[in-house]
Amino acid sequence: MAESAKLACVKAYDIRGRVPDELNPDIAYRLGAAYACFTGARRVAVGYDMRLSAGAIVDGLVRGLTEAGTDVLDIGLSGTEEIYFATAHFELDGGIAVTASHNPADYNGMKLVREGARPVSSDTGLGEIEQMAINGVTAAKGISSGSVMPLDHRCAYIEHLLGCVDVAALKPLKIVCNPGNGTAGAVVERLCEHLPVDLVRMQWEPDGRFPNGVPNPLLPENRALTRELVLESGADLGLAWDGDFDRCFFFDAKGRFIEGYYLVGLLAEVMLSKQPGANIIHDPRLTWNTVDVVTRAGGNPVVTKTGHAFIKERMRLEDAIYGGEMSAHHYFRDFFYCDSGMLPWLLVYELMSRKNMTLAALVDASMAAYPCSGELNFKVGEPKQVLQELESRYAGLGRVDRTDGLSVDLDRWRFNVRASNTEPLLRLNVETRSDAAAMAARTDELSTIIHGFGV
Repeated sequence: MAESAKLACVKAYDIRGRVPDELNPDIAYRLGAAYACFTGARRVAVGYDMRLSAGAIVDGLVRGLTEAGTDVLDIGLSGTEEIYFATAHFELDGGIAVTASHNPADYNGMKLVREGARPVSSDTGLGEIEQMAINGVTAAKGISSGSVMPLDHRCAYIEHLLGCVDVAALKPLKIVCNPGNGTAGAVVERLCEHLPVDLVRMQWEPDGRFPNGVPNPLLPENRALTRELVLESGADLGLAWDGDFDRCFFFDAKGRFIEGYYLVGLLAEVMLSKQPGANIIHDPRLTWNTVDVVTRAGGNPVVTKTGHAFIKERMRLEDAIYGGEMSAHHYFRDFFYCDSGMLPWLLVYELMSRKNMTLAALVDASMAAYPCSGELNFKVGEPKQVLQELESRYAGLGRVDRTDGLSVDLDRWRFNVRASNTEPLLRLNVETRSDAAAMAARTDELSTIIHGFGV
């Protein structure tokens, strides 16, 4: 591999690139050796999603790890959160999930953690690992190669998830579950063995060819089939996941997709019922509903920068019980401060059962009180120029916050616009107080300005 200052697959939070030009077995080998040498990890969990390139990428990664003297504990086909669990629960030195989450089929990647499932990002060593991979690292003289052995983690993982909810309080429910041919199905199957669930399966088998499209329910075009099956089957709830199931998406009994923003409020309510007065972490993109719910429930809302590394760090700092992002990442102190795509639906199921309410009834008031645009993405040539233009137009009219990008609170409406950390996009979110028409108008207004800078 030719030396360069950067590897195209190394991003701010993880490793992700097109196979084989941006990520291949040789690069995986170099990254594995570099991770082992940088962290000094002696025992590392490795798992992978359903992508067709997984076998070759894992082989290269494991070779790099073991040649550097690291023992590999193989958890097999799995979701990213199973790596988090295995690393923390079994007190390993680190973990690596080979996944590209919701990216197209010709991508793959890695999510890296250290002991305690603490993330390795650009702020905590990923840049150093990248440079070591570029320069090449060799094992210290006299070091023996590490071993590879299977790790049966799933029974303990399922037990841990079930221990976070009151299973005895759960009422019978019919649930449509759509893993999108990703890796969630096997875990949902195991969980439902212990729950009074009438499980309606769709796109169930892991398939890296993505026969039903890329598993990313955040895209509106990927929601129709789940919605239709909810209505056709008369289900009480619909659930869908991305490929590595670290994000869970909800549909009510009417087939209506529920924005992740409102789920943050619901989950905050559930967690505060378990520990009143606790700190709740949230991101700055959409905030009013979260602050309202948390304050009324006696909790303390704490805003922090978007992104899993920032959320996890702030949760530890504040000893927060829960952290939520409107993008459908939900983090739990009881899950090692990590994000889980399984705990959210279990906890919402518990709330529905305890209150004897449908999902629609739980969120309708919040949706009416704080209508939102959902996240809109724009390709622009100069993101900084867009932010400067928006600030010049609106900053003098309201309160400005720069926790992440630009947020402006204008009393009856607010917006946040920020550059993506993972893609060449500018992301916009708008919300109002009980005025859906104003929300739509303000969203159009801001979108028109941003489109003026489009590429």
